[in-house]
Amino acid sequence: MTAPIGQARVPRLPVDEAKAAADEAAVPDYMAELSIFQVLLNHPTLARALNDLLATMLWHGALDPRLRELVIMRIGWLTGCDYEWTQHWRVASGLGVSPDDMLGVRDWRGYDGFGPTERAVLAATDEVVQDGAVSAESWAACSRELRGDTTVLIELVTAIGAWRMVASILHSLQVPLEEGVSSWPPDGRSPDD
Repeated sequence: MTAPIGQARVPRLPVDEAKAAADEAAVPDYMAELSIFQVLLNHPTLARALNDLLATMLWHGALDPRLRELVIMRIGWLTGCDYEWTQHWRVASGLGVSPDDMLGVRDWRGYDGFGPTERAVLAATDEVVQDGAVSAESWAACSRELRGDTTVLIELVTAIGAWRMVASILHSLQVPLEEGVSSWPPDGRSPDD
């Protein structure tokens, strides 16, 4: 569903311009190497705000990174967002999330590798994506599995909402994958297949 290279609705800044814009906006310049930020840095203030939100959860988050990545992978799958799936396949791999678990989010209800914590978090993810909110039943399950930690629960809902928003941005602006990056790892299979 992501547009081919060069087909973004908003032009991608060349890397050198994106890095200059990133420096001005106080966004780490390595983010300027990503297509999403080459597009978003056309609006530096917004790019900084989005980077700050995502970076807080990625680098300083209370939510277990493995759970966060499973949530993001599930959102990528549910929304058919190749860019999100592909980028976070690499992030999750780097965190040691097994390929079986990453693929397991495609049909998490039928995957026997997840326990009650993953199931609670993925059910909440599905509900937010499909219905806009976590149900009372899923909230109770998440609260139980995450030991009622208010900080973690707030971050879980924020992570689901934030990466759901990112998927919408990527689709709406038709942000392409970076050159040379293979679509839908590891097997090229998308939700439309």
